[in-house]
Amino acid sequence: MGLFGLPASAQPLYPTPDPDPFYAAPSDLAARQPGDVVRLRRVGTGPYVGSEGWQVAFRSTNSTGNPVMGVTTVLRPMGVPNPPLVSYQALINSLGTKCQPSRSLLNGGMPEEDMVAGAMVPIARGWAVSMPDYLGPTSAYGAAKLSGMMTLDSIKAVRKAADLGLATSPVAIAGYSGGAMATVWAAALQPTYAPDLRLTAAVAGGIPADLEEMATALGFEPHPGFGLAFAAAMGLEREYPDRLPVSDQLNENGLWFRELTHDACRKFLLFHGAFRSAEQMAASKNLMNSPEAHAVLRENSLRYFEGVPAVPTYFWQARFDELTHFGPVAELADRYCKAGTPLQFRPYDTTEHMTAAVTGFGGAWNYLEARFRGEPAPTSC
Repeated sequence: MGLFGLPASAQPLYPTPDPDPFYAAPSDLAARQPGDVVRLRRVGTGPYVGSEGWQVAFRSTNSTGNPVMGVTTVLRPMGVPNPPLVSYQALINSLGTKCQPSRSLLNGGMPEEDMVAGAMVPIARGWAVSMPDYLGPTSAYGAAKLSGMMTLDSIKAVRKAADLGLATSPVAIAGYSGGAMATVWAAALQPTYAPDLRLTAAVAGGIPADLEEMATALGFEPHPGFGLAFAAAMGLEREYPDRLPVSDQLNENGLWFRELTHDACRKFLLFHGAFRSAEQMAASKNLMNSPEAHAVLRENSLRYFEGVPAVPTYFWQARFDELTHFGPVAELADRYCKAGTPLQFRPYDTTEHMTAAVTGFGGAWNYLEARFRGEPAPTSC
């Protein structure tokens, strides 16, 4: 028998740990509070001209309430006193520790969308940027609630790190797609998980609001995005090993693909997973019939989380996006409005997921700029 009494084949396959001791959790981590700084170091900023960089290791919490260590990377514009701070949740969509922003931001592995929209544009506007490794130390892709807690604790740590000079800066959170999921979870969790943390605004687009619906829609047929769906299943198994033994449902081909991808980044997953299917990987269809599997997916779906953001919020979404469906986001926006969230919702009549990212970011940054200036938040409620 393996972990938690499961058969050995059901044990999650975790990523190769980063060998850098900076990422190692201290023995007294549990004695620290969420958002406490564990360690700090200066880093080079590579292509991000006009900025200086740090990495902050901090204490956070996983989905079962246990302490875990996180890392965020901060770029601060030179010569700007007390700049606003944007926590930008990048498109991680990966299973390897090498793919997290603390590595990819500075080694050329980060998607161009994040390098430009998430780092260069805010720095050019005079803002500091923090990019957390919000998937946690096991790269638990798909663990959305975890990503929200990691995001909030990363902001608390950045404000506590005296060397950064950001203790009194106004703070906003932003992200697209998987980064939007982390962003909106952070906004919705903030009133209960981090009530002492004041946020100025949240902007998010291409939001995966219902993981259960996305998994059901994928089904067992070949799909161009299967690599990311498979990675999300593996990531959720890492976060919920006693509730979601996905590996126990894999056949020989599935176990081979799990081994091939357990340290993989986004491009590798997309390329090698394109038009594969759950039918090819699964020994049976029992997992998707499991009430516990559906419960885990719902627990990580914003559509079913009762908490709502208390800060000015901006959503944008493609009406015909086949990856992150419009309906659940529209429903979420309506519920937030009825609960009193000052929300502006901007639909776009486009179909392709990443096209909507490019289309919508300009308006999102302008929305943040206005909030940083103290202007009243517009609403479409």
